[in-house]
Amino acid sequence: MQFEKVILETGPDGRARWRSEAVMLSEGKPAARLSSLMPSSGLQLRMSPVGFRSDFHCTGDPQWVFILGGQMEIGLQDGSRRVFGPGQHFYSADTLPAGAAFDPALHGHCSRQLGDEPLTTAFVRG
Repeated sequence: MQFEKVILETGPDGRARWRSEAVMLSEGKPAARLSSLMPSSGLQLRMSPVGFRSDFHCTGDPQWVFILGGQMEIGLQDGSRRVFGPGQHFYSADTLPAGAAFDPALHGHCSRQLGDEPLTTAFVRG
């Protein structure tokens, strides 16, 4: 069994992009499969009001983002958008390339709350 880890990362061209990788669920019992234990350095909860939106930015420290309530849209520089709802996740690792100065026309992603329900998220730092 495996879990799909959706990853927002910085590609070789410095632009944010999506990819997926499998996390094997090789531990636990047949009725409750588990991954190996992953290190984390903290949990942060956030509630963003209706109308929330951010400008383009890079992730400071890679972290899991779990959507607990509402909907979150992530936009990339190529114009693509992806919407995440309750129970969905992504691993945000689109950090600024080493030695680069942030360019809002090249780097990072933007995000916004969608719909009429506040966006509630949990961030787990890796």
